[in-house]
Amino acid sequence: MTSTAQSSRSTTRYTGATAVSLAAAAALLAGCSSGDTSDNPLAEEKTEAGTVVVGSNNFAESTLLADIYGEALRAKGIKVTYKHNIGSRETTYGLMKNGSLTVLPEYNGSLLAYLDPEAEQESPRAVNEAVEEKLDKELTLLEPSPAEDKDSVSVNAETAKKYGLTTSSTLADLKDVAPELVIGGSPEFQTRRQGLKGLESVYGLKFKSFKALDAGGPLTQAALAGNTVQAADIFTTDPTIVKEKFVVLKDPENLFGFANVTPLVRKDGLPQEGVDALNAVSAKLDTETLLELDAQVQLEKKDPLDVARAWLESAGLS
Repeated sequence: MTSTAQSSRSTTRYTGATAVSLAAAAALLAGCSSGDTSDNPLAEEKTEAGTVVVGSNNFAESTLLADIYGEALRAKGIKVTYKHNIGSRETTYGLMKNGSLTVLPEYNGSLLAYLDPEAEQESPRAVNEAVEEKLDKELTLLEPSPAEDKDSVSVNAETAKKYGLTTSSTLADLKDVAPELVIGGSPEFQTRRQGLKGLESVYGLKFKSFKALDAGGPLTQAALAGNTVQAADIFTTDPTIVKEKFVVLKDPENLFGFANVTPLVRKDGLPQEGVDALNAVSAKLDTETLLELDAQVQLEKKDPLDVARAWLESAGLS
């Protein structure tokens, strides 16, 4: 089946209309210890010829992915500098277009939703092809990774144990028990196809009730952990999944579309060995791995640069 490229994540965390201010960006950078990072990610600076500028949006996972990309490039002898925590997609996409950035971690389905909100998604490859048709002519996507950070219906440990749900369970396995469960999510989740409407039409799920919370944020996390709701819209690489032992239910019909981690690059800014290095990263990075790496950064408070380097070494990419 196809799915319209729209999700609560793509319209909140990744494509929020308001970019952070220069002061906010500088403050965010103060907390990031990645090497060779610009003091002001939005400042126009002269970059040494042959240097690849790797940027990130203003959330922890994007910074981690940028460090993974940058250090993979450095391992091939490519000069790299970072511009971390820039802001939302509106800002970073503009910086990619004007050449201020060379490489940016992206999510293919979310980028497609930004470029064409009405586009449909059939597969990661088809999503990339649709993005390519809409991208600025100077930009291109490299290979998508299996790793996805997207909406999911997850249940808490108590509910999973009660109904025998595991990481192999799918949304279809909720059909008989959904009438006993309260589900939580953003207010929009109640009316979107990639929400209650689609869960009913695609999987036949009719829940006991819906509780309006936030878009996979602290309200939703706390409600699910505290059993105020038994199921909720949680993003697939949210470290709370590890901390609270939530069970993410598989979505075989791709109701929630695709959000594969994919490098967005300038065609003229990356040598072939750099392209090969980033494609090699994509080949090794899956959702389970990204969730584990996010947990190290966000729960264990490890330096994302250290986490990136350790993983690249373990994966044979450094």
